[in-house]
Amino acid sequence: MTGLTRFLVKRVLNMIPLLFIVTILSFGVMQLAPGGPEYIILSAEADAMSDPAAVEALREKWGLNDPIPVQYFRWVGNMLQGDFGRSYYYRLPVKEVLGTALPNTIQLNVFALFFIYSLSIPLGVISAVRQYSKTDMVVTATAFAGQAAPSFWVATMLIWGVAMKSNGLIPTNGIATPGINFDTYGWISVLADRARYMVLPLTVIVFGGLTGLTRYMRSSMLEVLREDYVRTARAKGLAEKVVIYKHALRNAVLPILAVSGGLLSSMVGGSVIIENVFSWPGIGRVAWQAVNNRDYNVSMAVMLLGAVLTMIGYLLVDIAYVWVDPRIKYD
Repeated sequence: MTGLTRFLVKRVLNMIPLLFIVTILSFGVMQLAPGGPEYIILSAEADAMSDPAAVEALREKWGLNDPIPVQYFRWVGNMLQGDFGRSYYYRLPVKEVLGTALPNTIQLNVFALFFIYSLSIPLGVISAVRQYSKTDMVVTATAFAGQAAPSFWVATMLIWGVAMKSNGLIPTNGIATPGINFDTYGWISVLADRARYMVLPLTVIVFGGLTGLTRYMRSSMLEVLREDYVRTARAKGLAEKVVIYKHALRNAVLPILAVSGGLLSSMVGGSVIIENVFSWPGIGRVAWQAVNNRDYNVSMAVMLLGAVLTMIGYLLVDIAYVWVDPRIKYD
């Protein structure tokens, strides 16, 4: 068994008790929430709300009158068999609800992560190498502004300042224009249409993520540039580009990797505000509606999904550490 295999087996085994704890916390949080899905569903029918028998009938049908431990082990048992239950709000299996929303969230966040890393690392390096220059001041000021500005405020400003003045060119909500599909308009028109809808939410996500990582990259690069081996490389007469991109950058990227472990889970949690502002039909929007409507099964599944993505994210980071810095061993 290789070092990587032993490492993966050990980490996966360590995930099992963590996931068990997450299931308890997820289930416990939903049990502590006031109200219940039966009141949300019946609120649309005034007569039903005043009929205790109707409420009790729904609770009995969904098993909500069973003892808490019975409900928990039933949920875990079904989940282990791939059954996450049915959504009380959507009246569909939870897997179907999440399966419809997840591709939309992935589509948005994959592009966001690409732009965040493609821009933040070069900007951080340039800002560090040209410390106290005008470029550094502009990058630093933009980074501080981005970290200080709440994403919902940035989104609102973009809707007001960009979308409202674009004469409909940049939509403010949704994911696609109804009726525009590959069969009738061709793939170029479809991609152009999808890109128009993605402009605003993608800009908000990239702006928020870009600023933080740029600051991390700048600080890390400045620290590495003061190391003795960098001075030695310069003293040997190596070109500045070789010193920066071959000797300094690789070590400066390590702290960036450390903070990247939570990025996968942030695809779920961080998208809640953005997807609701722009009515993007992704996991974040589903999670928000599930919490508001006491949709226990969907809420617990989203929390569990976030925990799994967090563990996978940090596992990938640990693997990347070894790839970036050969001095680190799996053992």
